Order: sequence, then structure tokens, then C-alpha cells
Amino acid sequence: MRSGYRLRRATIDDLPGLQTMWRALALPVAELQNRLTEFQVIETPAGLLGAVGFEIAGQEGRVHSEVFSDFGYADHFRPLFWERLEALARSHSVIRIWTLETSPFWKRCGLRPANAAGLKALPPEWLARGPGWLCIPLREQLDRAKVEQQVASLRAVERERVRRRARLATWLKRLALLAAVLLALFVMFALAYLLKHNPPSSGR
Repeated sequence: MRSGYRLRRATIDDLPGLQTMWRALALPVAELQNRLTEFQVIETPAGLLGAVGFEIAGQEGRVHSEVFSDFGYADHFRPLFWERLEALARSHSVIRIWTLETSPFWKRCGLRPANAAGLKALPPEWLARGPGWLCIPLREQLDRAKVEQQVASLRAVERERVRRRARLATWLKRLALLAAVLLALFVMFALAYLLKHNPPSSGR
């Protein structure tokens, strides 16, 4: 729950509200209601405020059929949906997220127009929906994040190693100083002992 809003997977109870929003945007209601479990919805106690579909095919994910009861809410709720969709994608080992949604928000999230080579990874049934696909490779982002995390960990280990070496060097210096002091004291006591028990002759 965030500020009175709840983000969750759609249930059959949400269908009437979703159908109303789908019809308002002339979306294919008959098709989408059969994909009900693909939808994430955001609601308040007063009712649904928005929804977005997320279809998974193998290791590919598709964001689709974004709707809001009032598109004035869209800029506020899209980041919440995106956070949710990224989490779903990673939990299902999705390596790329695709969309035909046209809001500038999706490009701000890092989705970019797919080139001809990139479109080869798009499932054929999605490709048939038309041109204009945007895509973001999550696996590359994840790998980059892992590399950065590993580098940070190695740097932390190296810093700790340097600190340990510095502490060891400090203790070795202290031990060397203590040994030098003890040796000097020993020499002084030894000389005093020898002088006491073997006093110098008077020269006669």
C-alpha cells in the first residue's frame, strides 16, 4: 500500500471495471478478458484507477494494454507499474521487455526502438501485432549491475586488506620499539651488574 493505493494482480472481481476502461480506449475486450491474469491493477477503496498487462513468452516479456480511469493519474502510477513489472520479469527470468505502448514514459525507462537484428528475438505472434516495438534487455542491465557490485566488493576487500596491512605495520613498529627499549634496559642492567660485581681495578 502506498499513500492509499494498492498495486496487485487482477482478479475476476476487477473485470467489470477493466472492461469499462478497455472499451473507452477501443481495446479488444474479448481478447483481453481472456488474459485477465496478465494484468496488474492499481486501486483505492473507491475502485480501479489503472491497469497494465504483462505477457510472458519464454524469456521475453510484453507490456501491453495500458489503461487508466483518468489519464491524469498516468504519470504518477506508471513508475509504480514499471517497478512491479521489472520485479515480475526478473522473477520469471525474463531477459527482455518489449512494448508497443507509445507513452514517452517507456522510453524514459530505457526501452529503445528495436532494430532488425533485435526483432529476431521477438516471438512471432507478437511481431504480427505490427511495427514500432520498443525493447530493453534486462539481462544486460542485470549483468552490468552484478559486475558493478562485484567490483565494489573487490574494492571493499582491497581497502580492508590495506587497512589490515597498515595496522600490522603499526604493531610491528611498536613491537620493534618495545624490543629496542627492552634491549637497552637489558644492556644497562647488565653493565650495572658487571660494574657492581667486577669493579674496575685501581691500577696497582
